[in-house]
Amino acid sequence: MTSYTGLANYEHAGLPKLGVLLVNLGTPKAPTRAAVRQFLAQFLGDPRVIEVPRWLWLPILHGVILQIRSGRSAHAYQQIWTPQGSPLLHHCQQLAVQLNEQLQSQHSERICVEIGMTYGEPSIPSALAKLQAAGMQRLIVLPLYPQYSATSTGSVFDRVTAELQRWRWVPELRFITHYHDQPSYIEALAASIEAHWATQPRHHLLFSFHGLPRRCLLAGDPYYCQCSKTARLVAERLDLQPEEWSMAFQSRVGREEWLRPYTDQLLIQYAASDRKRITVACPGFAVDNLETLEEIAMRNRDLFLQHGGERYDYVPALNASAPHVALLSELVNGQIQDPAEPPGATRAREAGDTRRRAMLAGAVR
Repeated sequence: MTSYTGLANYEHAGLPKLGVLLVNLGTPKAPTRAAVRQFLAQFLGDPRVIEVPRWLWLPILHGVILQIRSGRSAHAYQQIWTPQGSPLLHHCQQLAVQLNEQLQSQHSERICVEIGMTYGEPSIPSALAKLQAAGMQRLIVLPLYPQYSATSTGSVFDRVTAELQRWRWVPELRFITHYHDQPSYIEALAASIEAHWATQPRHHLLFSFHGLPRRCLLAGDPYYCQCSKTARLVAERLDLQPEEWSMAFQSRVGREEWLRPYTDQLLIQYAASDRKRITVACPGFAVDNLETLEEIAMRNRDLFLQHGGERYDYVPALNASAPHVALLSELVNGQIQDPAEPPGATRAREAGDTRRRAMLAGAVR
């Protein structure tokens, strides 16, 4: 007989809470070969990430790819590891704490925020278990991916719904798939670039997004179009002329064609031309991580300077900044009030919940 996950001696008279699950890609537990291998096995073993039949891909992954990439990736993680551990996890935890405080102050502590990782720890199931134990009956899932891709946001949906299928009481679910053109997101990005230029020289602005195989675009993935719109809106907000900014894609692997232009190749071209001073921003990354800190701020900087570039600046991700917290709060609040409901309906519904639970409390005593 199938057994579904519930809570022992569930308190039916308790007030319901709304759970907010922030999700990011994940990180190894340590910058060691063994820990990185375990992380990469999860990541590259996901059919959303590598769309190859499992019978063909898994022997290649475990027999060849992990043998080669684990050591290289471990070395890269060692370059960015901090006393607090993984930068991605540290920034995400700070972001979750601050968002939790802001939302609780707005909603009388009726909201709980947890952070979960698609790969590694804290896992999505463990984060959902904490929300379940807190009395969550409504769930808002917010992947920290401004632009939708089946390889990232799609994976979050798979893991969240796979876990909820095991629950006895499935919560009301709302899933935020993207926020690539949200005005407050565009403003936060533009303001961070302006703040950088207030202390550093203003140069040609390169937006570098994580890459994706070109076949995903041809199959209907909206990622390229959403990245393009984000870059255009930020450039317009900064009042940049077309020749003052550009867009490229980083982190490609393998021989397959990916979205173009490629960041590293474009930087080499710029270094050999009259664009020898560059400012790089990565709007697709909510917090700093391996791809921004090691690949962009370190490795691509060295590449640019080695080929004749003169100045290379990286604009940090939004991380746990106040504008970023405000943006995520706005996204969550936009999901709390049903657009079909009249003003005040949410508060009235919560008051009704309180009365019903008071009646139920008497019934179960």
